[in-house]
Amino acid sequence: MQVVLPVAGFGSRMRPHTWSRPKPLLHVAGNTVLGHTLDKLASIQVEEIIFITGWLGEQIQSYVDSHYHFKTRYVLQEEMKGQAHAIHLAKEYLSGPCLVIFVDTIFEGDLTVLENNPADGVIYVQEVEDPRAFGVVMEEQGRVTRYVEKPETVDHRKTTVGVFWFQDGQKLVSAIDYMLENDIRTKGEYYLADAVNVMIERGNRFVTENVTVWQDCGQPETILATNRHLLANGHASEGTRGENCVIVPPVYIAPSAQLRDSVIGPHVSIAEGAQIVSAIVRDSIIEEKAHIQDSVLEGSLIGRRATVKGQVSQLNIGDDATVGV
Repeated sequence: MQVVLPVAGFGSRMRPHTWSRPKPLLHVAGNTVLGHTLDKLASIQVEEIIFITGWLGEQIQSYVDSHYHFKTRYVLQEEMKGQAHAIHLAKEYLSGPCLVIFVDTIFEGDLTVLENNPADGVIYVQEVEDPRAFGVVMEEQGRVTRYVEKPETVDHRKTTVGVFWFQDGQKLVSAIDYMLENDIRTKGEYYLADAVNVMIERGNRFVTENVTVWQDCGQPETILATNRHLLANGHASEGTRGENCVIVPPVYIAPSAQLRDSVIGPHVSIAEGAQIVSAIVRDSIIEEKAHIQDSVLEGSLIGRRATVKGQVSQLNIGDDATVGV
């Protein structure tokens, strides 16, 4: 099976962190957002992963090449014209079963059901109270009849979570070809939803598969919520307890992090090489080699190599930033 990961977005809602790295490389609960997704692929046979990269895409390639052993291919998206446009850039490489995953979210779902699946496509979903900011599917007798992006009503609540499987990648390419030739857009972009609808109109049978977890990583408040959820559900680890420190679980503390005279937790993720001295940190993500001293932080995102001293506040600062020095 081939896997397509569109990762070319600018991540503008996660500024200032995404000025210096792509959003999929932000950390949450002891791993990158991308890493959480790639780890899920261990349950299936992956022939190749095709990354559609853009902004700071070389960092994506460097990270994947140094942490994983998948066969990979990288395709550059220079113009942001939408999801379907991104996938279409890989059209010459797609053949046979194809899994498309958008890595803005972290999900828990069974990918093994895709093996020998008789459907033409599978859309992973979760039912929500208000789906209007997402995409939803309409179903009749267990078959998807239409996929609507950002509906105006809440009549249909099975929301797509950004994971799609196609029995034949070239059928998807053909549907996107049709969209591009006829300039079929939604809100000015070429959405995957429209490609799915073209395939349905051509007689392809789509079904849904439920996920048990769907967590967003696209905004500061949602990535903190995702961090809380993951730490409370199997991703906590105390690599070091530090010197004269109180650890309030659940937390993730990387083995090389240095802690002294501090209270850490609950719901804190601390990456490799970070230093926390004489501080209280709760409900926060502290990135690699950040330095926190004489501070009280809660609900904060602290970038790589950032320095915070003498602060009592909620902070959202990017890589190499300095506050209070």
